[in-house]
Amino acid sequence: MYDFAPADTGDKPALYRDLESAVRAITDGERDAVANMANCAALLAEFLPDLNWSGFYRMVGDELVLGPFVGRPACIRIPLGQGVCGTAAAEARSVLVEDVHAFPGHIACDAASRSELVVPVMHDGAVIAVIDLDSPALARFGAEDQAGIEAVAAILSDRI
Repeated sequence: MYDFAPADTGDKPALYRDLESAVRAITDGERDAVANMANCAALLAEFLPDLNWSGFYRMVGDELVLGPFVGRPACIRIPLGQGVCGTAAAEARSVLVEDVHAFPGHIACDAASRSELVVPVMHDGAVIAVIDLDSPALARFGAEDQAGIEAVAAILSDRI
């Protein structure tokens, strides 16, 4: 049994260090990508406050396909270049959106979402998945969140 608990100190760098440690520990030695994504989606939901969705979209062919997540039911397929997830995957870069209603072409899977952070998971120079975080709060995510999730994506690059 795993029992990971985030430190409740308000210190974002410490929170992300704890999250990175938990991701390393829970995925260490496990070769199944789905199991690793499922546990990481749960860790993200556990560690990060003010989320209404945390999870993965996997690159399958030329589109993103829903992977393990925590939250309300979501869009199953997202074409590259569409929405926040499709943009992050197509451009192989993180996309931080303070107000999803101001993002051209935003795909609203959950009407409660107000801000979003999407980070690609890269392997051998190619996007293999994206980590998608949604929040009901405007401007929920900032540079520290982006850096922290990018560190998680780097850990997962050879574990999913």
